Amino acid sequence: MRATFVQSLLTALLIASSLSAADWPQILGPNRNGVSGTEELASKWATAPKQLWRKAVGSGWAGPAVVGQNVILFHRIGRNEVVSCFNAASGKETWKTEFLATYRGGINPDTGPRCVPIIHKNRIYVLGAGGDIHCLQLAGGKKVWTRNAYADYRGREGYFGAGSTPIIVGDHLIANIGGRPGAGLVAFKLSNGKTAWKATEEGASYSSPTTTKVDGKDVVVFVTRLNTVGIDPVSGKVFFRMRFGSPGPTVNAATPLIFGNHLFLSASYGIGCLTAKMSTTAKPKIVWKNDQTMSSQYTTCVYRAGYLYGLHGRQDTSFDIAKLRCVDAKTGEVKWSVNDFGVAHTILAKKNMLVLTDSGKLILVQPSPTAYKKLGSAQISKGTTRALPALSNGRLFVRVNGGGRGELISLQVGK
Repeated sequence: MRATFVQSLLTALLIASSLSAADWPQILGPNRNGVSGTEELASKWATAPKQLWRKAVGSGWAGPAVVGQNVILFHRIGRNEVVSCFNAASGKETWKTEFLATYRGGINPDTGPRCVPIIHKNRIYVLGAGGDIHCLQLAGGKKVWTRNAYADYRGREGYFGAGSTPIIVGDHLIANIGGRPGAGLVAFKLSNGKTAWKATEEGASYSSPTTTKVDGKDVVVFVTRLNTVGIDPVSGKVFFRMRFGSPGPTVNAATPLIFGNHLFLSASYGIGCLTAKMSTTAKPKIVWKNDQTMSSQYTTCVYRAGYLYGLHGRQDTSFDIAKLRCVDAKTGEVKWSVNDFGVAHTILAKKNMLVLTDSGKLILVQPSPTAYKKLGSAQISKGTTRALPALSNGRLFVRVNGGGRGELISLQVGK
């Protein structure tokens, strides 16, 4: 008994000590902004990036999270939602933990989870497509607690199931449940999953929240079904609320992007994009707003030195095919645009940027406001690559979907 306890303790300490700046422990990386401050990408590609390994996985649109040598993927196999841990170097599945899936499907036939796992300290937190939150140990995948959050608070699955990845701040896991009554946003205790607080009547969206400091206070920013809301993570107090969204067949999916005390929001479906200045005592003050600059269907752009790099347009219409753009963050001016590019995810790593289209093309770009500077490209998959990729220790982890199942690919893209 004592030997088992000591072994478990040593494993937990090893995991905790392995956390590094090269980890990609949650959606959009360490700071939820698609940026890695440590990765060195290649300066150009003479050939396609080397494929290190490729593994068959289940259905779902949730991208991977990475800490140390642990690549965590949330997917669905049959009737179960499965958390799998793969070795980053070899691709070997080291453990998996299964939970009965409660999602039965919506507009999209894929019934797998949509939310990226969160790795925090020695635990993993996942939100399933049916609104169930699970906590498990990083070492070995042992179940810790489960909350049937949508069932508890009458949350609505919407068009595609639960799709807003929660956020951890302090001792709370905070999620856009869209529940009733007064459970639009709910904070769960990390230790046991019990409710810490619930607040607002906000509906659920597919946008994942981010956190920042405004006026010296910790603020979590959510883009919900119809609004942008800044809250106190400790109490759920609303600091500010601003209309952003439209009823009907629309989706808010891009994560709010913060630079300094400014906030950038983006959505398609006629909603548009804007930059606003935040305050904890008043509604954000809009700096500029339009629907012609960078209205993204679901991807989140990246920010570098005063400019936004990302997508304007959609992937499901022939008249508004997404364009890759560089936009002045403070004015909304388009500096350059690449037409008929297709919807894509962007990851910024020091000097260069990776752009992954949903059709399986990976492009290396030098971010510059003067012109589009492509340094290389490669077709890495014939399947759909709509899930968010993860970048860690020179490796890019890409999830591929097709025919209700998929693959997880590891590529060498950096030093």
